[in-house]
Amino acid sequence: MPALSRRAFIATSSAAAGAALAGLGAACSGDDDEQPAGAGPSRGTAGGDGAPFDPADWASVRDQFPLTRDVAHFAAFVLAAHPRPVAAALERHRAGLDEDTHGYLPIETEAEPAVRQAAAEYLGARPEEVALTDSTTMGLGLLYGGIRLRPGQEVLTTEHDFYSTHQALALRERRDGVAVRRVRLYDDPAAATAGGIVDRLLAGVTPATRVVAVTWVHSVTGVKLPIADVAEALAGANAGRAPEDRALLCVDGVHGLGVEDVSVGDLGCDVLVAGTHKWLFGPRGTGIVWARPEAWEELDAVIPAFEPSSFDEWLEGRPPAPTDGVRFTPGGYHSFEHRWALAEAFRFHLDIGRDRVAARTHEQVTRLKEGLAGIDGISLVTPPGEDMSSGIVCFDVDGESPHDVVARLAAAGFSTSVTPYREQHVRAGPSIVTTPDEVDALLDELRR
Repeated sequence: MPALSRRAFIATSSAAAGAALAGLGAACSGDDDEQPAGAGPSRGTAGGDGAPFDPADWASVRDQFPLTRDVAHFAAFVLAAHPRPVAAALERHRAGLDEDTHGYLPIETEAEPAVRQAAAEYLGARPEEVALTDSTTMGLGLLYGGIRLRPGQEVLTTEHDFYSTHQALALRERRDGVAVRRVRLYDDPAAATAGGIVDRLLAGVTPATRVVAVTWVHSVTGVKLPIADVAEALAGANAGRAPEDRALLCVDGVHGLGVEDVSVGDLGCDVLVAGTHKWLFGPRGTGIVWARPEAWEELDAVIPAFEPSSFDEWLEGRPPAPTDGVRFTPGGYHSFEHRWALAEAFRFHLDIGRDRVAARTHEQVTRLKEGLAGIDGISLVTPPGEDMSSGIVCFDVDGESPHDVVARLAAAGFSTSVTPYREQHVRAGPSIVTTPDEVDALLDELRR
């Protein structure tokens, strides 16, 4: 009997899976209108009070989250809840897998492309440019473990990046001897400027620099890097370099994705890595890696992909084809229901409008920063201007440790966080699940 490729297996099972999914969708939705796999959320999705979902109404948006009303949630940047359309998709897929695992699993061939399509629409990219991961940390590990570096080439990063970037690079350095250097982009984050950051970063670039590894929004200070300006300056530094010598701009984008109203084209970077279970309010354990086609050519997959053509190559003894987002996606068995429900998170944001999400978030951030600046004994760490900050606001309270402040706020019903770095501050992140009134209440509590 000839070997059966994964593609052939999927083909033999897809009809049964489709039938199972259709029946399950009707059962789970509670109405007669069937939605195909990967279909976007209905604008009629009910909130907690049974009212139809109206993406233009912020109260209706908040009602899509089953978060307790006893807490004002200013820490979604750590790990966020997901809205009802995401939860419904997650439960639909979980029920299908639990009811008939073997029969339902081939829906992967429809569900994963649907996730890539939704992500691409949100990012302003093409589906094949998007890899699916489990987190920012996984994405950074895959990126810095798989990027091609010749002897003598180096990586330039910064002192402000998080553990996941620094340790992913440290592991590569230990394994291959790759040189990694760090530069300091600012001394006083509240006074950081776009020009100053670009100048300091570019001063660190040498002819040996192959990778510039940065973070879009620093979770230790709330500083937002001018990624487009960095990309433009780096393009100048790359002028005249051979393709294999170009410095690639690689960005940890987790605290910008879901907040800022920009596409990957606007950013101008080569690679963007982000988890999708923070500001995007996607399922827990999901993330993406996006890269432009020229950058994919410089990346090797670290974990074999579970996609049909890769299986065919293995069965037929052919070498792997060039890398793209599909082939960079780690294979194996995952929490499929979480990954497949991710499409709904992108669609939820697109339903509301990426521009409106950004405006709502920044409105509250500005309100919070202006209020903090007027309270005696509080020092704002995050830059005051919208151009240099995003959704995270960091600050210090005189005579009180960040942990004590966060504990005090928690006792009063406000969820905030301490920066998980050697340099520690209080962090608060307004978002689409908070309101201007809650920002004012937080400020009132800090005035006590």
